[in-house]
Amino acid sequence: MARALVGAVAGAIAMFIIGFIFFVTPLQKLAVGNLNDLQAASVQSALAAHLPGTGTYYVPSGDTRAQSEMYSRGPVATVHYNIHGFAPASSSAMISGFVHMLIVALLMAAGLYLLSRHIVRFADKARILGLFIVATVGYLRFGEPIWFHQAWGYAIYMFVAECVSLGVAGFIILKLLPAASAPAAPAGATSDL
Repeated sequence: MARALVGAVAGAIAMFIIGFIFFVTPLQKLAVGNLNDLQAASVQSALAAHLPGTGTYYVPSGDTRAQSEMYSRGPVATVHYNIHGFAPASSSAMISGFVHMLIVALLMAAGLYLLSRHIVRFADKARILGLFIVATVGYLRFGEPIWFHQAWGYAIYMFVAECVSLGVAGFIILKLLPAASAPAAPAGATSDL
């Protein structure tokens, strides 16, 4: 289990580096639009004037007949809103983000450790890991454009970023786990067909 813990720490570090590549470099411009300063100030003022507090808002919500009609006509938005400001590169967010990644990597290491005790071939373990990551991230990311008509470009970008991040972390953990030995044949079993 000690190797799983080392793998989790190494995996979390890899996730942090991959997160930097996808979300701090200009690569992120592939998924996120830009506003000029005047547009950003106007939208920020409108948010402050009309949203009551930190939360997630569907605009319009579709909860009333009038908003359902507005929703049909568009435009629509899902707004993740925080009434408080903070630095774009906050050190506390970096620390909290790494702790989050470490917890995810520890959980992944525990699961892969258990898997490794039952499956011998590395390729089989890697395939199971890959399928699980693609299924989970696909479910979480592609629901937004399907159900809430959000931008596919952003969802695909996030899908790729998260699959790469979790895939690299999982691969590192798998490589650091001890190799499983082939299970012993049950008593009385023969290899003859």
